[in-house]
Amino acid sequence: MEKRKSNTSDRELLITRTLDAPVELVWEVWTHPEHIALWWGPNGFTNTIQVMDLQPGGEFNLIMHGPDGTDYKNKSIFKEIIPFKKIVYEHITGPKFVATITFESQGEQTHLSWHMLFDTAEEFIQTVKTFKADEGLKQNIEKLQVYLSKQLHQ
Repeated sequence: MEKRKSNTSDRELLITRTLDAPVELVWEVWTHPEHIALWWGPNGFTNTIQVMDLQPGGEFNLIMHGPDGTDYKNKSIFKEIIPFKKIVYEHITGPKFVATITFESQGEQTHLSWHMLFDTAEEFIQTVKTFKADEGLKQNIEKLQVYLSKQLHQ
């Protein structure tokens, strides 16, 4: 019997970026609700962080407020936390996916990798078509860099 290689490329999003901020600051703005509320989401969105219990099994619940007034409830469960290195969470409200964010210190910069693996190819396609998740992720990481720049120059 031929062993089949697992292929998930039809149901994943990946973005990488080298951010102009040290890993300690990038980690801080990712892990403190008062920071994440100010940069999370695509352009035009604001956020209310309800719970951010940064530990395996802890909840990450937020409401994203769209520019048109629509509220998007998001509930996730943290799966793995390695300080200054990695955050893994499972998004359990639709669309269902597992996000893995890795942080790699490069002196005064941080190489960030943000990977989203959807449960099914159909869910991935639906999310990209309906919510433009691919573009939203790009905007999200741009907003993160802008926010980091403001933090560095305060």
